[in-house]
Amino acid sequence: MRYNFDRKSRRMGVSMRRKIQEDMLRWRRETENRLPLLLYGARQVGKTYVMKELGRDEFQNMVYVNFEEDSQIGSYFETEIRAEAVVAALERYFHVKIIPDQTLIVFDEIQLCERALTSLKYFAEEASEYHIIAAGSLLGVALNRQRFSFPVGKVRMLTVYPMDFEEYLWAKGKEPLAEQIRAHFEKDRVMEEALHQEAMREYENYCIVGGMPAAVLADISANPTIAQYEIRQMIFNSYVADMAKYADPAETVKIFEAYDSLPSQLAKENKKFQYKLIRSGARASQYGTSIDWLIRAGIVNKCSRCTQGFMPPAAYMELSAFKLYYSDTGLLAARTGMTLESLLHVQSERFRGIFAENYVACALKANGYELFYWESEGTAEVDFLIVRDGQVVPIECKAGDHVKSKSLSVYQEKYSPTYSIRVSGRNFGMMNGIKFVPLYAVFCI
Repeated sequence: MRYNFDRKSRRMGVSMRRKIQEDMLRWRRETENRLPLLLYGARQVGKTYVMKELGRDEFQNMVYVNFEEDSQIGSYFETEIRAEAVVAALERYFHVKIIPDQTLIVFDEIQLCERALTSLKYFAEEASEYHIIAAGSLLGVALNRQRFSFPVGKVRMLTVYPMDFEEYLWAKGKEPLAEQIRAHFEKDRVMEEALHQEAMREYENYCIVGGMPAAVLADISANPTIAQYEIRQMIFNSYVADMAKYADPAETVKIFEAYDSLPSQLAKENKKFQYKLIRSGARASQYGTSIDWLIRAGIVNKCSRCTQGFMPPAAYMELSAFKLYYSDTGLLAARTGMTLESLLHVQSERFRGIFAENYVACALKANGYELFYWESEGTAEVDFLIVRDGQVVPIECKAGDHVKSKSLSVYQEKYSPTYSIRVSGRNFGMMNGIKFVPLYAVFCI
């Protein structure tokens, strides 16, 4: 099921500006050796929207092919898939003239027509004058590469994530607040209390709404609460449906079992993924493929454990120890039935911490960081390690403004990082080598 938020957002006059559009504009303006552009991303993150916006704003016309909605078009790729043959077939099918530098060719849900995916190789080699962009929701899991080859080195790949908190503020018309957050982050300057409280309220709302564009649009609409819940549940259900569609029945059961265990995985003190929480007696050998499916589908984000705080973290990664987070906090809210009111209730303090940590994982992932965490023989744990400016930076996450922690002190004493980051409800600041970053400002990292 697809929610057509692009049409509704235009009708409402809402701008769903996305950061990835800047990368797409740079691609559009390349003049030599242009490669086809391939967008990765889970369902409902806005891939179709950004492709159509590029076509509307930057080209005279657009040929839009959706292999999920139009099964007939796939038959045109069964014989010849060289670039000129594909262009000629599209012109006949859509009764339109495709002109280099004036026409955008869009292949949506391309995972359903692997011959079309293979054709991108020929556009790269033979017809770079054409602008062609493709997207697929489950490219990592749906393609049968036993028959056709992936165009390795022949496409430029970008990943589309759910809207981050800054994009959420843009959509709500709060660009000045986003600018203030960035300015205070750069200077470690305390934000005016009224602005700090406003930003915290928006962050708390974002935790429940999440970054799926349809849910964000519902949040802005006249009756957001009901619509938000329905849309988040619809997206959650579509992910469950994909498990059945793109995996065999036996594997589907295990994928869903692993996914269904996420709330209990995140609720425990030690968030290392434990197979026994899927079901009694479960082992990595049984569920490793299922977890890999969830990761490659973009439904969950993986955070691997490191035993050392040295560069590069990947060299000290333990393959068997990891945490899994929802790829969007709105999905976490849908799965747990959390509302803004219940999240803010004093009895939900533990769950505020779960949402905060999941939110930080999503924000860091959207900024291109590979996710790691550090643990020292079970006695101390730092929530995240990232590589920033060529060095390992530890990040500790707290839901409130009571920020004392033994674990970060242990890490600092052991590895002497140039600086550390503590994400919490506390205002900006810098003290004892710790950069204080409010929860709403993680997009600046």
